[in-house]
Amino acid sequence: MAKVELKSISKVYEGNVRAVDNANIVVEDKEFVVLVGPSGCGKSTTLRMVAGLEDITEGELLIDGEKMNDVPPKDRNIAMVFQNYALYPHMSVYENMAFGLRIKKVPKAEIDKRVHEAARILDIEKFLDRKPKALSGGQRQRVAVGRAIVRNPKVFLFDEPLSNLDAKLRVQMRAELSDLHLRLNATMIYVTHDQVEAMTMANKIVVMKDGKVQQIGSPLFLYNHPINKFVAGFIGSPPMNFLTVKVLDDGGSIILDEGSFKIKADTVHVDYLKKFVGKEVFFGIRPEDLAYSKAAAANAMTVKVTVVEPLGADIHLWLTTDTQPLVARTEPHHAFKVGDTAVFIPRMEKARYFDKETELAIIPSPDA
Repeated sequence: MAKVELKSISKVYEGNVRAVDNANIVVEDKEFVVLVGPSGCGKSTTLRMVAGLEDITEGELLIDGEKMNDVPPKDRNIAMVFQNYALYPHMSVYENMAFGLRIKKVPKAEIDKRVHEAARILDIEKFLDRKPKALSGGQRQRVAVGRAIVRNPKVFLFDEPLSNLDAKLRVQMRAELSDLHLRLNATMIYVTHDQVEAMTMANKIVVMKDGKVQQIGSPLFLYNHPINKFVAGFIGSPPMNFLTVKVLDDGGSIILDEGSFKIKADTVHVDYLKKFVGKEVFFGIRPEDLAYSKAAAANAMTVKVTVVEPLGADIHLWLTTDTQPLVARTEPHHAFKVGDTAVFIPRMEKARYFDKETELAIIPSPDA
């Protein structure tokens, strides 16, 4: 397979519109890297530059150490799977999978071997004689993946391949693509706006916003150590809560004043927060780190329930302080009604803090 390096890559359109701005990304050999971010963040443009479908305005693209900026897509030894499958409707599944190999004049016996092997891996052997219109969305997606597999590429590229599937099938296909990565031992770059896909599939996640790379790391590292408020709010479902609080010094302890309640910062965080005494910061706490309490206690937050979402395994509660909304995830045996007053105690060792002006994390990541 291959190592892919993006060195200060930028894409600038007419009018000085920078769709991708100085992206530095390394995809190691055999890694499954997911580019994730909201619509318009530049992730698909980045993937298309790797594929050769978009010209690179600035920077260098290397595959196995070889510069690829001016190499035509057909000579990059990559395979791309698109959102809309891009199958030929008049061809059978077999013909769709074999088409690229026939164009390259691969011997017929070798084509047959590769197509049947890919079909076996993807469990679509029984569909080889069918036309795409006779297949379900999930089956068509397997055919599109199979067409990529038969080429034995150095790099697989996926551009939001599951977004047209229903929720249940997306979950199934996520597992199948992760399994496929392990079986092929392949280098894969995958684009999605769905952070759940990113968290469940990636070895490494690249979070993008407004054309810029925000943070790169393993799913759990980004979840636990977001570099800024955007990453903290994007990674995780439901997203992290952010409350504006004022930092107060209480004789060596740090108190966070929300207005309707005051809570005490964990001792581990005190030294980082001292420089913000007298200022407002964003206090970040994940929904699962809000513990329900039947009675008032130290560090209690008294809130009102505005929406109850029972999900079977747990309950998502939409809450509000006197002025600020937040979400809690709690056990299903608790009975809540809209309008109830409830008490939650944040696990303060799990709290994250962000500078209100820069939105950067106040507590540095372990590798910083």
